[in-house]
Amino acid sequence: MGLSDGEWQAVLNIWGKVETDIPGHGQAVLISLFKGHPETLEKFDKFKNLKSEDEMKASEDLKKHGATVLTALGGILKKKGQHEAELKPLAHSHATKHKIPVKYLEFISEAIIQVLQSKHPGDFGADVQGAMKKALELFRNDIAAKYKELGFQG
Repeated sequence: MGLSDGEWQAVLNIWGKVETDIPGHGQAVLISLFKGHPETLEKFDKFKNLKSEDEMKASEDLKKHGATVLTALGGILKKKGQHEAELKPLAHSHATKHKIPVKYLEFISEAIIQVLQSKHPGDFGADVQGAMKKALELFRNDIAAKYKELGFQG
């Protein structure tokens, strides 16, 4: 399920645009996640009191967490599938501490695709979308495998 060199290049090119505003993109991704899947809010003690999009946009903590999420994801994407070292601690914390189901990783992947479509429509055509979806699926599959090793049925 690996990506070709061209697909990885497409992923990294669009990710370069994300990196011009990590906090803004991260905030948009989390808002999209929480609006599309309100049940995911329950996993975030800091955010579950945020009921409206305006409250979410006003939350500095949400913006900071979005930046943390996308910074970690960017580090993983730049490894072009050779992300074992980066993935292991992430999988461990998400399985044992946060108890984040794999399904929620699918939801945030959808949110990332939506945000990239809305913020970069001219640079996020079908080929780039396909490459990004494959990269996110590879990430999810590898996290799911780590979850299984840890005995987490997320």
